[in-house]
Amino acid sequence: MAPHTPQRSGTPGEAGVPLYDGGIGNGFTPIMKASELAPGAMKWVVVDRERVLVANVEGVFYALRDACGHQGAPLSTGTLVGYVIECPLHFACFDARTGELLNGPVSADVPSYQVRVEGDTVYVKR
Repeated sequence: MAPHTPQRSGTPGEAGVPLYDGGIGNGFTPIMKASELAPGAMKWVVVDRERVLVANVEGVFYALRDACGHQGAPLSTGTLVGYVIECPLHFACFDARTGELLNGPVSADVPSYQVRVEGDTVYVKR
């Protein structure tokens, strides 16, 4: 069996870091096949009993808590344009890559999570 080639991470500052240090694990949970989420799309999954939004921004996967900090609206029902996620309730905007609040009636960023892609599997670490 041929060795797997590490792919870039969706976690800022970690792109190009090898994915293997004894294998995937270390708290990472497989959540979906990469081929299931086209660039420019997002969806929610459950990781450790929490809704997590997964976004594919130009082929790189990112994960955030699927709740706006203003009134808890699910960000996954909002819109994704480029790397900006807009909340469907009061239109707060967040950076999908970092969870950073860009504008809106919210006072805090949305927590973001580490993402790894190995082959066609996307993994998230909460």
